[in-house]
Amino acid sequence: MVTQELINQMIPPLKPSDKAKKALSWMEELRVSQLPVVFQERFLGFISEEAILEQNNPDQLIESFELEDITCTVQGHQHFFDAMKIASDYDSELVTVLDPANNYLGVITIVDTISAVAQTAAVQSPGGILVLSMQQIDYSLAEIARLVESDNAKIIGSSILNDPSDPSKIKLTLKINKVDLTRVIATLERFGYVVVAKFQEEVMISNEKERLDILLKFLDI
Repeated sequence: MVTQELINQMIPPLKPSDKAKKALSWMEELRVSQLPVVFQERFLGFISEEAILEQNNPDQLIESFELEDITCTVQGHQHFFDAMKIASDYDSELVTVLDPANNYLGVITIVDTISAVAQTAAVQSPGGILVLSMQQIDYSLAEIARLVESDNAKIIGSSILNDPSDPSKIKLTLKINKVDLTRVIATLERFGYVVVAKFQEEVMISNEKERLDILLKFLDI
């Protein structure tokens, strides 16, 4: 999904000639702490609630404020992951979307991007999650996928984070299309991978074990 598809049409831009009280009213109504300021289709930056309250002048014009985060933008054709990175870099709840001519198209909210992630197959599909710790030099998703697939499982999502306790290491999070990860974990550990966390649906695993116990008892009769 590209950023242009996530534009929030409910958040309008302010004009430099608008007053601070209008900005505060919109922020309260929309439940945001910043709004974009646009003049002749050009994004000028964000005005924040904090900046307005510091001035304590509801009739002050937006053009007299020092606007923020003028480069907190993405192009409409970029993936929404890029918008999430920009939002994180600027610690912003809004990201401005521009067209190829750098004209203002709208904004997307970090809430909208999280909702988009929640709709992906990696989140919606049933399965378990593993977190592996390894040296950066040892990382090979192709090799890890081969080992996972050897147990008739598949990786349906992955992400990498630097290990804050050791710059030479990474933490790899895998979403796997199996509820019971016991065999996958055993295979990975047999090949030297360190599993530091696992998240699986224990209730479902217990139910499967219960069914197996019933079947074994039936066969004993």
